[in-house]
Amino acid sequence: MVAFPNAKINLGLHILGKRNDGFHNLATIFVPIKLHDVIEVIESNNENESITYSQSGSEISGNIKDNLCIKAYQLLKQDFPNLPAVIMHLHKQIPMGAGLGGGSADGAFMLNLLNKKFNLNIDLESLAKLSLQLGSDCPFFIYNKPAYATGRGEVLTQIDLVLSKYSILIVNPGIHINTGWAFKSLELSQNHNDLLNVIHEPIENWKSNLKNDFEVPIFNEYPEIAQLKQQLYDSGALYAAMSGSGSTVFALFENKLKQEIKFPNSYYVKWV
Repeated sequence: MVAFPNAKINLGLHILGKRNDGFHNLATIFVPIKLHDVIEVIESNNENESITYSQSGSEISGNIKDNLCIKAYQLLKQDFPNLPAVIMHLHKQIPMGAGLGGGSADGAFMLNLLNKKFNLNIDLESLAKLSLQLGSDCPFFIYNKPAYATGRGEVLTQIDLVLSKYSILIVNPGIHINTGWAFKSLELSQNHNDLLNVIHEPIENWKSNLKNDFEVPIFNEYPEIAQLKQQLYDSGALYAAMSGSGSTVFALFENKLKQEIKFPNSYYVKWV
């Protein structure tokens, strides 16, 4: 069985304060986009290994034991000890550590895929609660619809938001942003616009009213990312912003203005 985990972008992102559990309270609008990885699972006859894992596409750094696809299987195995052994493959295409949620999507989609393949009959709400053990934005990918997110990002209110009349350009300059550093560099403020109100304003207002709090410290440290955002506006974008804690910048264009924009060859560039 095959599934296609997709990326997300953040329309606005406000960090409201640190919690007692070490996480931060936030407010953001999650929107799924058509940029996908591929995961496949088949049942295995290997009695010695519960998971036979392989991967292709972009290289994934770090310890394989931290891979969220593997962790998703192990999480289900705790509640379903008779879960069969599997052969699992991940083809990685979503840029990693880029603010697009690719790893979280892989983990959440793997939970859903295993649930369907082995008829575990776990409802979406229970899957979402389970997925929170993998990552704060994993519950969003269980539902995978535009949503206003609060708490750690797991408290979701689905919203009526359609961006189909716009073309979305994704640009990643290949700069790795340390998320811990990004949080420590924030100057927390309670002076934030209500994202639910802003998102329903004309898109021409978003440039002034729809902000990502991470942009201030990250643009100061990495002017190249700030210049990238400005380049997108100079090229006719209706709205441009950094997604998550970066370094990906996305832009919304009118479909008729979809055009070729020149970037350095090292950049990842994709219309979605």
